[in-house]
Amino acid sequence: MLDPKYIREHATEVQTNCDHRNVKIDVSAWLKADERRLALLQTVESLRAKRNEVADKMKSASAEDRPGLIEQGKSLKDALAAGEAAFGEVDADWKRQLLAFPNLTHPASPIGMTDDDNKELRIVGEVKKLEHPLDHIALGQKHDLIDLERGAKVAGAKFYFLKGKLALLEQAMIQFALSYLAKEGFTAMSTPDLAKDDVLVGTGFQPRGPETQIYSIENSDLSLIGTAEITLGGYHKDEILPASAVPLKYAGVSHCYRTEAGTYGKESYGLYRVHQFSKVEMFVYCTPEQSEAVHLELLRHEENIFKALEIPFRVIDICSGDLGGPAYRKYDLEAWMWGRGEGKGGWGEVTSTSNCTDFQARRLNVRIKNDNGDNVYAHTLNGTAISLARAIIAVLENNQNEDGSITIPKALVPFCGFEKIG
Repeated sequence: MLDPKYIREHATEVQTNCDHRNVKIDVSAWLKADERRLALLQTVESLRAKRNEVADKMKSASAEDRPGLIEQGKSLKDALAAGEAAFGEVDADWKRQLLAFPNLTHPASPIGMTDDDNKELRIVGEVKKLEHPLDHIALGQKHDLIDLERGAKVAGAKFYFLKGKLALLEQAMIQFALSYLAKEGFTAMSTPDLAKDDVLVGTGFQPRGPETQIYSIENSDLSLIGTAEITLGGYHKDEILPASAVPLKYAGVSHCYRTEAGTYGKESYGLYRVHQFSKVEMFVYCTPEQSEAVHLELLRHEENIFKALEIPFRVIDICSGDLGGPAYRKYDLEAWMWGRGEGKGGWGEVTSTSNCTDFQARRLNVRIKNDNGDNVYAHTLNGTAISLARAIIAVLENNQNEDGSITIPKALVPFCGFEKIG
């Protein structure tokens, strides 16, 4: 959430930022609502003060004055009730509009509206030359590793079973990522798969309504999480953290659930877009002064993990229109996948890391007591250490051999106990 004071003082800049991020918001309309809200708030506060003044006079009033004060008190009570109702209605609409504002955008982020406007920063590793590469579905069928048909029979389309060595390999990837992050100062966390709706809203997700990508639980204020960013973001809700404790670094393991509505195109083949998957998510609370360096640190961890998995990838600086609401700046890692581009191969997103500055912390009321004794909103950052469904695609397709066997990356062998599939 943006600071309302900042919007008032930088309305033109905020409107330009919304336009660059393809968010349809009329800042001038919000400013009018803001003025009306402030006027009603002043009216309500004035009526409260007068009511309290009358109540104080009643304590020492003479019998002659009491009837008039009682009548005045009733009148003020009615006026206050009407004022509070009017303010509550305007305040709810004001806050709804405020929550729709996206975060500000880093000055160095590319300006654009689509994936084509993203900026490629570098390519790491080389694509293995193969005469007849198979995609992960064909490899899964060849070695009896993936069962999409029975997944659909049990839970519907875009659900799946992992079998045999691939089920073991999935757990090995989790253990590998956690082991790496533990050495880098992260605390491992196994998080709930559910979160309250106010926590989802606080982290920038829409839990209900036609635009949601979240599964909500009927007759409750709970929803299934789409990422451990949600639960880790809510972990310190309404807390004040000591400056000596930050940066706080968490590595959250969770299942993730996403509706993935309208994403059934050719590039969403197999495990690329599914309704449930496991993930290890990095999440950091830090001071505003630390967040830029922490963001680059998270990107470095993502790159190190995929280098260790022996997967070629490229680093992308995400453009303004593709950032999503909370992110100030975002980098993606896109791995080479042979199943994309109708079998010719192409890049597919496997990780993302975002600096959300104080956007989430304002909503969740997470503050840091700085060295001066002042409470300032924390900066929050997140990054995918490893998202298992897509990491599986990349590992299988990039480590396959001409005979269809799959060589296990050396970094995973100690965690899974085998060196090859097939």
